[in-house]
Amino acid sequence: QVQLVESGGGLVQPGGSLRLSCAASGFTFSSSFMKWYRQARGKGREFVARISTTVGSTNYADTVKGRFTISRDNAKTTVFLQMNSLKPEDTAVYYCNAFVNARHYWGQGTQVTVSS
Repeated sequence: QVQLVESGGGLVQPGGSLRLSCAASGFTFSSSFMKWYRQARGKGREFVARISTTVGSTNYADTVKGRFTISRDNAKTTVFLQMNSLKPEDTAVYYCNAFVNARHYWGQGTQVTVSS
């Protein structure tokens, strides 16, 4: 079965960096677009970044463009989200997403808190 396991979240000061990882299994990872979403308390889930398959083209939400970088390692079936220049408004639970066989799959999420 499809499994997505996020890690790497934590507490960081404004201006700091974190690197999130999402370990994927149960599907053909190299053939799947991968995405990161986030959900702040009391708000809806919002798109953060997307990476295509082997070509690796990327898209970002305007709110994170220039600060976040999505990447993937197909050999390790893992997708990453490097987050730099973090702001308090980046505080949220971050989720990994895969669209496999016409169905969305989500990880359990990892909490990112940006605070001094």
